[in-house]
Amino acid sequence: MLNGIGNIAYLGASTLFILSLRGLSHPVSARRGNLYGMLGMLVAIAATLLIAPGVSLAVVLVCAAAGATLGALLAKRVEMTQMPQLVAVLHCFVGLAAVVTAVNSYLAPLAGLAGAARVIHECEIYLGALIGMVTFTGSIVAFLKLQGTLGGKPLILPGRHALNLGIVAVALALGYRFLTAPSADAGLFALLTMIVFAGALGVHLVMAIGGADMPVVVSMLNSYSGWAAAATGFMLDNDLLITTGALVGSSGAILSYIMCRAMNRSFISVILGGFGTTSAASSTQAAGEVVAATVDEVGALLRDASDVIIVPGYGMAVAQAQSTISEITRKLTSMGVKVRFGIHPVAGRLPGHMNVLLAEAKVPYDIVLEMDEINDDFAHADVVLVIGANDIVNPGALEDPTSPIAGMPVLEVWKARTVVVSKRSMASGYAGVDNPLFYKDNTRMLFGDAKASVDALLQALAA
Repeated sequence: MLNGIGNIAYLGASTLFILSLRGLSHPVSARRGNLYGMLGMLVAIAATLLIAPGVSLAVVLVCAAAGATLGALLAKRVEMTQMPQLVAVLHCFVGLAAVVTAVNSYLAPLAGLAGAARVIHECEIYLGALIGMVTFTGSIVAFLKLQGTLGGKPLILPGRHALNLGIVAVALALGYRFLTAPSADAGLFALLTMIVFAGALGVHLVMAIGGADMPVVVSMLNSYSGWAAAATGFMLDNDLLITTGALVGSSGAILSYIMCRAMNRSFISVILGGFGTTSAASSTQAAGEVVAATVDEVGALLRDASDVIIVPGYGMAVAQAQSTISEITRKLTSMGVKVRFGIHPVAGRLPGHMNVLLAEAKVPYDIVLEMDEINDDFAHADVVLVIGANDIVNPGALEDPTSPIAGMPVLEVWKARTVVVSKRSMASGYAGVDNPLFYKDNTRMLFGDAKASVDALLQALAA
């Protein structure tokens, strides 16, 4: 009876998770999608407590209270600019949970397993630990890179592909040893040894990926965490965990593929940690004169314009300037100026980062356009206002074949009549590449903190 009720609840939870993913596909329905996901998780936890044998409700409630408290504190304290780091940490937890569950499942095997059933269960344990450990250590490196503790430049070791293949070969050999171990101790030694090698593989894969590709890495780690959860579901014979893990794993992989296509990156190269990348530095040096502009000059340019495109970047997020940008948009619109936003697929350091910030600031969805929708319109724009973006507006990606970001589609802002770039300094972007845009004849640099600059610009427009 209880199992039947639990299975029906699991089916309902799975449906809610699917509806959640569908809702999250568009900003208008994202809030509803989040509610579906939260309700689905609540149903899933309640059903698991109902049908799980021998569960100590007191222990579960204590753990749930601790997790809920920690989650609430993080949600309240973490800024939007730190969301990529938080996502990486959450992936880290999922990977670690898969590893711990795998080791525990081996030390306390299910009763009555023998023959093929035992071999299949041990394969699930091994794969869960392998994927979980790669996710765990890879997520740690991703967090450190996003946090700025580690540099954004890729670590290119000699023979790195052979090294990765060697680790995979060792993992396969240890897997055979694990499945054919003459004793539990020998099997545990093989499992733990593999975990160490898998951890090294996770570190090396992400260290070999440059800063410009980090949003794709975050998405791929999301996929890895999903497959780790699915493997854990097989270990625990939990249908809902299998379904949920498969949803997360497949959706993360699809998103990563879409982003790679948008960036003209090879999907396989990102998965394998920079496969096919080059360590050669750009042979073309940006040259020309940098022309600085004042707030009053930029205000005059905007007032005289009829078509303005705003390109936000990570600098806008750091400065928390989105609300003022929204006010500037309303002010220009009231003056009869056509205003739109151009969003690069990897603007910020997390897929959809800029979209969320602009939605939070009440910018209308219909004027926020993706790169493919707006790139042809830059040639007709009077002014393009770039707020804290760098690599995503770098013409070197199209003009310099030796650039580390060569071939990456970018927002072609330099085609506008005038480009205004709001930046603190002439420092390079996250990919560590100089930007020739700053030296073009039609570019004006508005130096200073993005928030202070746009606040002053709003006052200048209101005068």
